[in-house]
Amino acid sequence: MSASTLERTARTRRSRTRSRTVNARPALALSTLKPHQYDLRPACASLVCPDCETWVPITGFGTKKPKVVPHDTGRAGKDLAVRCRLGSNRLVTVNVTVRKWQERLEDGHAETGHRRSDRVVRKPQAKPAPAVMQIVGGTVDDKTACKLDEAHVRGCSTCSVRDNEGRILRAVDIASRCTDGRRLAQLAAHTKRLAPARRKAQMDREDWHDRRAWALRLLHEQQWDQHAKKVGDADLQRVDDALAALIQTLNPRKADAPQLTDWERADLMSAITLLATRREQLERHRR
Repeated sequence: MSASTLERTARTRRSRTRSRTVNARPALALSTLKPHQYDLRPACASLVCPDCETWVPITGFGTKKPKVVPHDTGRAGKDLAVRCRLGSNRLVTVNVTVRKWQERLEDGHAETGHRRSDRVVRKPQAKPAPAVMQIVGGTVDDKTACKLDEAHVRGCSTCSVRDNEGRILRAVDIASRCTDGRRLAQLAAHTKRLAPARRKAQMDREDWHDRRAWALRLLHEQQWDQHAKKVGDADLQRVDDALAALIQTLNPRKADAPQLTDWERADLMSAITLLATRREQLERHRR
């Protein structure tokens, strides 16, 4: 066998680690990118592809024709492997020095690192507390309105007539009262006029709720009467089946059945007693 044949069949082909393909697009100048979009450190020379916005290594960084390596769009191991055809194998023009890049990166960080927002966040203004009349509104009954009016008269010197020792003699007329006292007096008079109608409406509502509850109970009893016998038979049959299974376990028919210990027999007897008691209760309930 000739030497050429041995050389052709025995020698393995060396794998090519770098592609010689060059993108037809113009070279990408680093000066057109922002400082945070590329890294000029020799150990990790890379940039953000303008087409797919993916961090891509720069191969041949120290040579005359550095270029972007072929890469896929998306995150490795998570997204689909779709080749970036516009940015792969594109030449890169390194027209920025490492020192200039570091200065621009540090200056930009110093400008934005201590920047504070000039937005003014105004706090809500505290509103004054509402008056007693505004709080109670028209949701109180006549007794509550009368108590509120009496409490206001006791604490207000304008709405009450007092003796020399400061004891309250009586309440003044509505026209001579303060604003809150006049409103409370009007509220007490208004609720007193509407008290009979309000009590009648409340009694009608309570009577309606009572009649509705009684009708629901009657309907439930009628529905239960229709299915009570079937439910009782099912419960009784379930207890009988459980009793039969326990009795068969306690007294097996086969001679080669495993023997039960004293503790197991005691547990079975307790279970049988409980089921028998339950069966008697079901029979008594059915009668």
